[in-house]
Amino acid sequence: MSAATACMPLVPPPPSSPIHGSTGKPAMAATELAERRKPGGMETTITESHGSEERRAEGNGDGEVKMSEPRAVVRTLTCERKPYVEGFALWRSIGRPELPELDPILSLDEFEFSAPAAFPDHPHRGFENVTYMLEGGVSYHDFSGHKGTINAGDVQWLTAGRGVVHAEVPAGNGVQRGINIWVNLSASDKMVEPRYQDLASNGIPTAATGDGGVSVKVIAGECLGARSPLRPRTPALCLDVALRPGARLRQPVPRGWSACAYVIGGEAVFGDASAGARTLVVFGGDGDVIDVRAEAAGAVAGARVMLVAARPHGEAVVRDGPFVMNTREEVEQAREDFRRRRNGFEMADGWTSDHAATAAER
Repeated sequence: MSAATACMPLVPPPPSSPIHGSTGKPAMAATELAERRKPGGMETTITESHGSEERRAEGNGDGEVKMSEPRAVVRTLTCERKPYVEGFALWRSIGRPELPELDPILSLDEFEFSAPAAFPDHPHRGFENVTYMLEGGVSYHDFSGHKGTINAGDVQWLTAGRGVVHAEVPAGNGVQRGINIWVNLSASDKMVEPRYQDLASNGIPTAATGDGGVSVKVIAGECLGARSPLRPRTPALCLDVALRPGARLRQPVPRGWSACAYVIGGEAVFGDASAGARTLVVFGGDGDVIDVRAEAAGAVAGARVMLVAARPHGEAVVRDGPFVMNTREEVEQAREDFRRRRNGFEMADGWTSDHAATAAER
C-alpha cells in the first residue's frame, strides 16, 4: 500500500493532503554491513547496574564478551485516527509535523481501507514501500504485470527505484487494516530497477523465547536466531513482536541506526517509559539494544509492538507526492519522465490496471 495521501484516491481527496518521501547514501556496502553489524538474538551472561542505566555483557558464541547498552527513549507520540477520504483513515506516527521523518524512515502509518476508497494507477520513484497487513487484504496490479493480493499477516516490500506505476484497492468487504512504511533509498540507489519482495504470512520466519512469553514475526532482519529472507535495499530491521504479561525482549540494533517502536495494541514498557496502543516510541542513537517488556499485572494483557530500525543516509531529501529525490530538479525530472513515459516509466505507455478498468465500469 502506498503512503496513502501521496497518491490520488478514486474518491475526491480533501483540500489539503499530506505528502511523503526522502533519500540517502550507505556508508559501506550492504553485504559488508550485514556481516559486520547484523541485528539478531544474543545470550546474556552478566548484568551490571549503574543507577537507572543497565548494561549487559553478552557472548557472541566464540568466547568473546562485549557490553551491550539499552537505547534510551527520546520521544513518544500519541497517534490519533484521521480520516482523509470516505473509506480511508490513518494513524500517522512518522510523516507528521512533529516528526516529518526519522532518516531513512519517511513515514509510518497504521491504516484503515475500505470501499469506496481506492488508489488508482499512480507512479513512484526513489524509495521502498512496505505494506504489512493486520486484517483483511489489499489487491494490487502494476505496469509490469505484477499483481495479486496480500492478506492478513502477509508483507510486500516494494523497491520502487527508478519507477513503478501501480494501483491498490481493498481486497474484500469491510475494513482492511495494516501498517505502511516508506523507507528512503540512498542517492546511489534512487534509479535501481524496481523489485517486489512478497512474503505470505506462513513464509515469514517466526521466533520465540524459551518460555513462549515473546513471539516474533521477523519481517526484515534477524531476531532470536531467526532471519528474514527479505533483503531491503536500505539495510533495515522490521519485527512484529507479541509479548505476554511479564515477558521481555532485548533486541540488538546496530549503533547509529534510527530506531522506533509502534505499539499496535496493549501496553509496552521501554526502559522507564510506558506506551499504550497507537503510540510511537523513538529511541536515541546511542546503545545497541532495544529493551521492551509487558507489565506482569494490570488491566491490559500483554502487548503487540512493531519494531522498526534502519541505517540512515544523512542526505538531502526533497519529496513531492509519489516522488522522493535529493533535489528539486530531480523531482521535476521524475514528473517529466512519468509524463513522457521514459527513464523507467516506459511500460506505463498505454497501460491501465485491472482495478482502474473495474472502477470505470461502476
